Amino acid sequence: MARAISWSESGRGGDLIRALYAKTGRAMTLGLTGPPGVGKSTLASGLVRKARSLGKRVGVVSVDPSSPFSHGALLGDRIRLAEHFTDECVFIRSMASRGHLGGLAGATADAVLLMDAFGFDVVLIETVGVGQSEVAIAELAHTVLVALQPGSGDSIQVLKAGIMEIADVFVVNKADHPMADQLRREIRSTMEMLQWDGWVPELVVTQALAGTGIDELWSAVERHVAYLNETGEMEMRRRDAFTHQVRQLALGRLEQRLNRAIRDGARDGVDPYEAAERILASLPKF
Repeated sequence: MARAISWSESGRGGDLIRALYAKTGRAMTLGLTGPPGVGKSTLASGLVRKARSLGKRVGVVSVDPSSPFSHGALLGDRIRLAEHFTDECVFIRSMASRGHLGGLAGATADAVLLMDAFGFDVVLIETVGVGQSEVAIAELAHTVLVALQPGSGDSIQVLKAGIMEIADVFVVNKADHPMADQLRREIRSTMEMLQWDGWVPELVVTQALAGTGIDELWSAVERHVAYLNETGEMEMRRRDAFTHQVRQLALGRLEQRLNRAIRDGARDGVDPYEAAERILASLPKF
C-alpha cells in the first residue's frame, strides 16, 4: 500500500490504477475539513476508533501543508492518530498539499482509489484548513464533514465562504467552550437562509479529546450514506469523484506542456501578450 501510493505521488501511478480500478467503488469515503486548529486530527482519530469498533478496515489520508523548501509535509503522520499505529487494519498516510488549491494533495484521488482497491471499508480524507475557494474535497468525498470551533473568527468566515454548500454534516467541536451554543445558533441561522433540495446538513456537537459525541457523529454519517444509496445520489457522487480526477490529471499534463512551451519559446523583446498568443497558437487544437 505504501509503495503504491509513493508511486502515484511520483507520477507513476497510471499503470497501478489501470490494473486495480475495477476493484474500486466499495469504500465509504469521508472528507473532514475545517479551519486550522479546530481539532480535525482528534476528530479523525475518534472516527477511526468508532469504525474499528464496528470491525471496519480504515484508510486515512492526512493532507498537510507543504514545506516551502523540501515540499514535504510539515506535520506528518508521526504525530497523528498515534493510538492506531499498531493496528494492522488501519493504514495512515500523510501527503503534502504542494500548493494545490482545495486543501488536497495532487495524488489524493489516487490514494483514495488505491485504499478502496486494497479492500478498506472506510477511507477518511483529512484536509488542510479551508478557505474561500478551497472546497475541492466535495468533489472527492461521498460525505463531507465540516468541523468548526467556537469562539473563533475563522468559523464565521468559513460560514460566509461557501462552505455551507459542501457540508453534509457540521461538527461543532470543543463542546465545553462557553461559546459553543452561540456557534450552533449561528450555523442554524445561516442554514435557514438557504434553500435545500434533498439532504439537509445535520449538526453534531463533539468534544473529540474526551470522545464525546463521536457516536452521534458516526450515526449522522450513516444516515447520510443511507440517503445517498436510497436516492441514487451515491452514484452521482462517484461520478463527481471520477470527473474531478480526470480533470486534475488532464490539467496537470496540460500545465507540463504549457511550461515546456513557455521555456522553449521565450524570446527577448517579445511582450507577455504576444508570447502567450504564440504559445497558444502552437498548442494542438481540441
